[in-house]
Parts: sequence; C-alpha cells; structure tokens
Amino acid sequence: MALKIVTDSTADLPGGIADKLGITVVPAYVRFGDEVYRDRVEISEDEFYQRLLSDPIHPSTEPPTPEDFAAVYQKLSPGADGIISIHVSGKLSATCNSALRGKELAEVECPIEVVDSQSVTMGLGLLVAAATSLAQSGFDLAQAAAEVKRMVPHIHMLGFFDTLKYLARGGRIGKARALMGSALAVKPMLAMRDGELEPTGQVRNRDKGKDGLLDFVKNAGDIQDLAVVYSTTPQEAEDLAERMGSVFARERIMLARLGPALGVHAGPGILFVALRTRV
Repeated sequence: MALKIVTDSTADLPGGIADKLGITVVPAYVRFGDEVYRDRVEISEDEFYQRLLSDPIHPSTEPPTPEDFAAVYQKLSPGADGIISIHVSGKLSATCNSALRGKELAEVECPIEVVDSQSVTMGLGLLVAAATSLAQSGFDLAQAAAEVKRMVPHIHMLGFFDTLKYLARGGRIGKARALMGSALAVKPMLAMRDGELEPTGQVRNRDKGKDGLLDFVKNAGDIQDLAVVYSTTPQEAEDLAERMGSVFARERIMLARLGPALGVHAGPGILFVALRTRV
C-alpha cells in the first residue's frame, strides 16, 4: 500500500496480524535492573510474566527512542506516499513525543503524521487495524489521519484488575488511586476515558467482572470491531469471547495478550474488552 502504518508494541496486536496487515510495530523496552529487553522481541509474554512473579526486582518500562522511530521512518519512506504513526495515549507514555522527535530526526521527504490514540492495548490496536483498512481503500495521508482522529472517541475499553499494586509500583495509578484502599477480595473495574484509566467501580469476584464486561458489550451500540485482552488467563478470555458471540460475531472477536510493556503496570489476571463503534 502507498500509505504505511506504524504503531508501538503496546497495541498488543495478536500474533501474525501486524505482518498480515503490513503494520510496522516499534517495540517498547522492559527493564529488570540493568537488563533491558525489547518488548516481545527479546522477551516473550511467558518469560515476562514468570519473571514478574518471581524476580525480586520490579521491572520498569521505557518508550521506543526517537532514533528507533527515525530508523523505521527512513526504512518505510522510499516509495511511500505517507506514513501514519499511531501510538499509546500521551497521558500514559512519552511514546508520541518520541515519535515526533523521530520524525524530525528522520529528515525524509515522505510526510509523516503522528496520532495520539488516547488509548492503549487493543483500544490502540483496533484503531491501527482500522487505519490499514483506510490505506487499502485508497485514502491519502491527510484523509486517513483525519478519519483515524474521528474514530478516537469511538474506541471504548473496560476491564478489571486482580490488584492495583502493579499500577501503583509503576507510577501509572492516576485516578485509580481512589480504589487503593479497597478490600483485597474486591476487583477494581477501570475504563479508558480521555486518554487515561478511570475507576468505574468494583466487583466481588471475577465472574461478576465478566458479567459486567458482557453487559458493557451488549450496551455498546453499533460495534465495528471487538477484542478481549488478557494477561495470564487465556481460557477465561476464550470463554468470555464465546459468551460475547451472542452479541457480536465470534469469528470477528480478537483475542489478544497483554504484552510485557503493559504487563509491568497491569500484572497477572487482568481481563479487558476493547471495542470500536461506528463513527
């Protein structure tokens, strides 16, 4: 395609989809002390979660560098009519700023548009996948970027965490801090709103949480794309997707695993739903 699509690894696109759709994914970094790994390139999801639970060192994350983005833009620019680079919410990460600096460093003639998705994980992933459809339909850079920005308010996410301690350790607790005093048996529910996680309530157990996610999908309206995101409970995610098949075609529901770069902050046991409604 003449229009190239770039994102970062926090999009959590399921294996093979990025290659199939021609999306270039720039990996974030995960650091355990002095050891630094490129997200999903030098550390897998299984390796990461095993280490998260056993290593006395709590990991941290770093966004892709401007040089990382510059190298990608330089590689993609020959023969491209434009590059649209869509990334994790600027309220959660410096990735968008890094991409903008990379755009300056690249010094390519090909026009580049950096878009803040105001979302994360498959909220971002669904937006990126929609951008590829625009590119394949012949949209130019300006048209595609404008349409993607129109879609941003139509990306919705809701999920629950086993614990907020990982968000707190990583300094990404934000408005969810209000739930920190909750009983340990209570699962906090959070939604993405205006680019950050906001508490929406609590559930007593995971079954109640899954019921809440199903209701969220039932009440969403005209759904165009839907994904279930998990960190360490694949069968639970599959079962939830099957239940949602009564609302939205099961074969179109994507299952995605939260990668290392986000797992640092979310921890094991998370379950989220991301969806895109019609503009």
